[in-house]
Amino acid sequence: MKKHYAWIIACTGSLVLLLSHGFGRMSYSVILPPMKEGLALSYTQVGLIGTGNFIGYLCLALIGGFLATRFGVRRVVFVSLLIMGITLFATGLSNTFTAAFSLRLITGMGNGGSYVPMAALPTAWFAARKRGLATGIVTMGTGIGLSITGLVLPYFIKHFNQDGWRYAWFLMGAVVFICSFVCYALLCDSPSEKDLTPYGSDSYEPQPSSEKVSLFSASRDVITRYEIWKLGGVYFMYGFSYIIYLTFFIAYLTQEQGLSSAAAGSIFALLGFLSIFCGVVWGSISDVLGRRMGAAMAYSVLALAYLLLALWKSSAGFYCSAVIFGITAFSIPVIMAAAAGDAVGGRLAPAGLGFITLFFGVGQALGPAVAGWVKDQSGTFVYAFLLSAAVSVAGAIGSLVLKKRE
Repeated sequence: MKKHYAWIIACTGSLVLLLSHGFGRMSYSVILPPMKEGLALSYTQVGLIGTGNFIGYLCLALIGGFLATRFGVRRVVFVSLLIMGITLFATGLSNTFTAAFSLRLITGMGNGGSYVPMAALPTAWFAARKRGLATGIVTMGTGIGLSITGLVLPYFIKHFNQDGWRYAWFLMGAVVFICSFVCYALLCDSPSEKDLTPYGSDSYEPQPSSEKVSLFSASRDVITRYEIWKLGGVYFMYGFSYIIYLTFFIAYLTQEQGLSSAAAGSIFALLGFLSIFCGVVWGSISDVLGRRMGAAMAYSVLALAYLLLALWKSSAGFYCSAVIFGITAFSIPVIMAAAAGDAVGGRLAPAGLGFITLFFGVGQALGPAVAGWVKDQSGTFVYAFLLSAAVSVAGAIGSLVLKKRE
């Protein structure tokens, strides 16, 4: 039996996220220590470089969705990956803070311009009842990329001694640049280009219109949807809460709980490995139970992970928290991508997802700052994790006001 081309789209999407999120974004934490020494950077400058990358990502996450609606996902993803490949490679040539900051800013733009359109593309290729699973397959690339960078780059950096961080950037830049052409060859904006209908669709299901839309009309159609604003509010809760957990996880275990860096790293590695599969699991759950119930369940599980880390102060508690978080880590982005497609349809899905990503980004920017202040005031990360749990519970409650599945 011939496989539907929609599965090629989903697997190619996983490759896109491996390149954009795994290599373009997650790798910075691995390369950061030797890069800091090589360029004689302060921790403030290191943090600013990370902030620059995030600003670039957030800007193009919003704009990239609308550009993909107008010009097609395939073109926008291809150009974004090309830019990422070039700037990743060029980052290895940096000799000053200004150069590193500027290049990471542009890399972040490429990251946002490729991630949001790609995460939304399954909406056009899969029927509503299959979108969660398809989006989950796409997001597997993030976890795979996180695992690859964590396993490969440290040995690569060590092999080339003090210039190892430069060669790490060269390696990733070359891989992203070459693979961008593979993605361009395999991606396709619509099933109609292959004389197909969306996988799992019935004859009565409306298909995305092939009519060209302008950036203005796409913006108007997305912003005027009340459901999109509700999704944005729910997505904010995830951005605020999950980033606190990831940002301060290692610091909490090593500085407050007395674990060695190796022990804390092994727990974190387990978390990263399990996150590879969480998108498929939770995407499928949302297909069966609906987006609102799937999101409410995911938020509840995440809240449990945060509570365990704060209150169960033993190796068993830390491992349990990491396992629970790992199998749920990227559940909300998967469900939100599918829900945005449900709310605005396949044609406007990239624009819809880009718009609600703005809310997620604001939450992600505020979370670490607020948690850091809480730590400074209380002297412990425990209250920061309790705050994450409270916000996650609010996200679960907020999910219940989303549109019921028809």
